[in-house]
Amino acid sequence: MFALTIDQQGSRSTLDRIPELLDLLRSIPTVIPWERSVGDEAQGVIEDAPAVVDAALVCLRAGGWYVGIGIGDVERPFPASPREGRGSAFVAARTAVERAKKTAFRAPVAIEGPEGSTEAEGVLALLGRHIMARSEAEWRILDLLQPDTHGTQTAVARTLGISPQAVSKAAARAAWHEELAVRPAVARLLTWADDGEEPQRT
Repeated sequence: MFALTIDQQGSRSTLDRIPELLDLLRSIPTVIPWERSVGDEAQGVIEDAPAVVDAALVCLRAGGWYVGIGIGDVERPFPASPREGRGSAFVAARTAVERAKKTAFRAPVAIEGPEGSTEAEGVLALLGRHIMARSEAEWRILDLLQPDTHGTQTAVARTLGISPQAVSKAAARAAWHEELAVRPAVARLLTWADDGEEPQRT
């Protein structure tokens, strides 16, 4: 199971962004729903690793968040609120978000849990760097290229009134195809860690 604790950066000097965050995360499935936990933090519990990847990258794209992912047990029956949750996943998420605050120039995301967590964190942080570096112009193109929109480069170019070559170059600069390939790899590493399996090394 995956508990996520997400903390707002610089909350003492900026507006409360938790309502914005909860809106961004609304479509991501949980077993214990997203909710403000304390002050400038939100928490939720997710069962499926791909959804964890989605949640972390949504936060990194939005900017201004520390993301802590804890892998472990969550006591059942599941409570209605994460504030009432107990288990090692919550403890790990707290440790992770505190460590995410110390990542300096790296993507502000950390994972705590069993064997395999380190590998998952490394790949997720690398992917997060690409997410955070994209421009608004690149996102306008990439949002139309999302797999669920079935947008081809030619169709996107026609929609935006630019050339297919411009779409292709933007996707290359943004490492879009690499992201599509890496997302399942991160999810698999998270699943291995959650299952207590160590990734195979050759």
